[in-house]
Amino acid sequence: MTMPQQFPFTIETKYGEKINFLRMEGARLLLEGFCTPMAGPGMHTHLRQDEGVAVVKGTIGYQILGEEPRYAGPGDSVTFKRGVPHRFWNAGDTILRCTGWIDPAESIVFFLSSMYEAINRGENHRPETFDGAYLSWRYRREYDMSEIPGFVKKVIIPATYFVGLLLGKYGKFKDAPKPK
Repeated sequence: MTMPQQFPFTIETKYGEKINFLRMEGARLLLEGFCTPMAGPGMHTHLRQDEGVAVVKGTIGYQILGEEPRYAGPGDSVTFKRGVPHRFWNAGDTILRCTGWIDPAESIVFFLSSMYEAINRGENHRPETFDGAYLSWRYRREYDMSEIPGFVKKVIIPATYFVGLLLGKYGKFKDAPKPK
């Protein structure tokens, strides 16, 4: 995985999610995101970062784990605190456009860029097996996907990660940032 040396740059999935990484302001990453109708990340947690989203165009649906879904439109903002499982999606009929930030950015640019690449090589919204296991295991203290069953997180992902190590699958990640 080769990371761009400067901002701005764009990543996107084949499932309708697109992020423009705009710039850094200190430790805060500024970005712009787009989702096609019903697209958006699954329930996830940033264990070390706060995340803010402001709707520019469209309707965002969002949910905190265990709570009812909520909705916001142009001019509305939503903040997700670190450690709080959440998800969001395009709840409208047109492209959702948001601006946002993640603070502190830490490894998020590498993680999301690599995960989007793995998702684009995978099937059914799942990342390619070995890359997904590498990213999920290596950065497990920074990011979590709540929808992945505990047994898979504790047994299957680490086993797949170690098989990938033995098979030499991770050369592309030689410059990966160290987990926190």
